[in-house]
Amino acid sequence: MKAISYYSTNLKAPEVSFRDALLKGQAPDRGLYMPDHIPVLDDETLKSFSDLPYHKVAYHVLEAFLNKEVPRDIIAALVEDAYDYPVPLERVDRRQYVMRLDQGPTASFKDFAARMMGRLMNHFLEKENRELLILTATSGDTGSAIANAFYGLDNIKVLILFPEKEVTNRQRKQMTTLGQNVSVIAIDGKFDDCQAMVKQAFADPDLDMLNLSSANSINIGRLLPQAVYYFYAWARLREQTDEKAVFVVPSGNFGDMMGGMIARRMGLPVKRMVIAVNENDEFPTFLHTGKYEKIEPSRNCISSAMNVGHPSNLSRLVALYGGVMDEKGTIHKMPDMADMQRDIAAVSVDDGETRQTIADAWNNYRLLLEPHGAVGWAGLQHYLEMIDEKERNELFVVLETAHPAKFPEQIRQILEFDPELPPSLIGLEDKEEKFDSLKHSYDAFKQYLVDHYMKHP
Repeated sequence: MKAISYYSTNLKAPEVSFRDALLKGQAPDRGLYMPDHIPVLDDETLKSFSDLPYHKVAYHVLEAFLNKEVPRDIIAALVEDAYDYPVPLERVDRRQYVMRLDQGPTASFKDFAARMMGRLMNHFLEKENRELLILTATSGDTGSAIANAFYGLDNIKVLILFPEKEVTNRQRKQMTTLGQNVSVIAIDGKFDDCQAMVKQAFADPDLDMLNLSSANSINIGRLLPQAVYYFYAWARLREQTDEKAVFVVPSGNFGDMMGGMIARRMGLPVKRMVIAVNENDEFPTFLHTGKYEKIEPSRNCISSAMNVGHPSNLSRLVALYGGVMDEKGTIHKMPDMADMQRDIAAVSVDDGETRQTIADAWNNYRLLLEPHGAVGWAGLQHYLEMIDEKERNELFVVLETAHPAKFPEQIRQILEFDPELPPSLIGLEDKEEKFDSLKHSYDAFKQYLVDHYMKHP
């Protein structure tokens, strides 16, 4: 099988290996790395998944990409170490399921990507005796997942930026109570501001000596592991070998959704991807009209991790359908919109409907959802209204991306009780926090990097 190389979505940077794409994070032309071809799993391999634990499904999916660069026994050891927690599939009604991706060490779906990416990075860095500084912007769960996944690693330092008014107390404390090689900055701005500052730092030649890399979903090393749970859910729930599933994905920066699209191209039987966003509805508008306009500033919704007015990974989706979009959202070549509209549906859910969905899901099904999962569940209800009665008996999987206990204020306000804490959140309230604060200014951020990380003679 031909080795996979990785090209930039901006098409102005050299192709690189997976190792280089992983350690660079963002391409030097500010584009995002994409595989030059996507390997397809054969039917026998897909059939075998129904009898395999999660980490062995992960082995087969990731080995298809990594086999030319990482020894198979290393891949097997890394996935077994990374995925030591359950992935519940909760039946709600008919063949409608919620896949709970909230059982990892930070109670968020970001654990699936961050833990594997951290282990892969460490594998390469240990071999080369190198160090990296990971810069990450977060709207909530990414920061805590990255902080946990990289905490204590000798070869990696982590610096996380978050919008100070748009994460919950628990999300913040999961990042700010660790210390050691993990540092955190609160930015007086929006998530998009944090992300823009991180991207500008990557492209700043004055900072080359810092060996910067990214752990956001702009990093291909975050994206590939997110393809795995789509295979796992389908394999556990399918009734026939070739049965197609509809996946409903609450979406912000579109990394989770792109994992599903990669799985689909790898041969996973997917009938439709339903992208459910909050009031930041730039993508549903684009899908319906063919015109893309960023939302600046992004709209602040209770599903805070999805407050993204211009999803970075949209350029990857555009590339997957033959188009070219740069990092600023300018489309230089239109994707095949007819194909995209056939494969994808998109729905926007406002805060009022999100709150009502949390209440209805609990009252009707004893299904406990937090705001992001509620956007997904509401997205499914919208999609069911678009299709005929016969199709409503097909297989639907809604992704629940964070544990309800990470949003106690919303649950308490809507359902009048406190969700039970998972083990990873017990005792968090009592831990001491440490973080810095900066204004939304790239110059101030750059000076911070120079002062704290530049090695002076």
